[in-house]
Amino acid sequence: MPNLTSLSPIVDLAQHVRESTVDAHRAAEGRPFIVALMGGELSLVDYERYLAQYAWVYEALESRDRRASDPGIIDSALDRFAAIEADLAALGVDDWRTQHPPLRATAAYAAHLRGIAASDLPRYLAHHYTRYLGDLSGGQAIARLVARHYGATDAQLSYFRFDGIEAIVPFKRQYRDGLNALNFGREDSDQFVDEVNASYQFTSAIFDALAS
Repeated sequence: MPNLTSLSPIVDLAQHVRESTVDAHRAAEGRPFIVALMGGELSLVDYERYLAQYAWVYEALESRDRRASDPGIIDSALDRFAAIEADLAALGVDDWRTQHPPLRATAAYAAHLRGIAASDLPRYLAHHYTRYLGDLSGGQAIARLVARHYGATDAQLSYFRFDGIEAIVPFKRQYRDGLNALNFGREDSDQFVDEVNASYQFTSAIFDALAS
């Protein structure tokens, strides 16, 4: 007889993933490069370098073919690639692909994202969750710090503005509720958690590469 506990969905997947990925999340946030950048120890050029690496990541993340069956939390109002390109142009970058080629760690992350099958919702959604909820949460603090420390203008910080979202806090709550409503079984939930951890690890590797 199968173990019903192992087959039943996790009721609060959003809470479960937060608890299961806290170490990898803290490790990413604590990388020396991002700590120095947020502490005002670097420069606007370093922020430009950081942003350009994210351009490669978000381009890959948003290259997935959207499906009619996708859950509502895969909302185009979250897309960031166009905003990042606009910010880089406002920072004076004429051709970000040439001026800021992908670091090895960035290329690995982008390749990983492109390698996730369009039909593999749990693995794709893990990166969607990590990147966009991070932008809606800690990303708002990053924008304030970059403006304060380095004089970044509004035109250079559109990455962190979600004009298509009326109120961020209720939106994040709806996203988490939508995630729970998917009722992933244990295998899909485990894959989701594993990929969230992988996302943080890829991010840590990019930060380390930017510091070298």
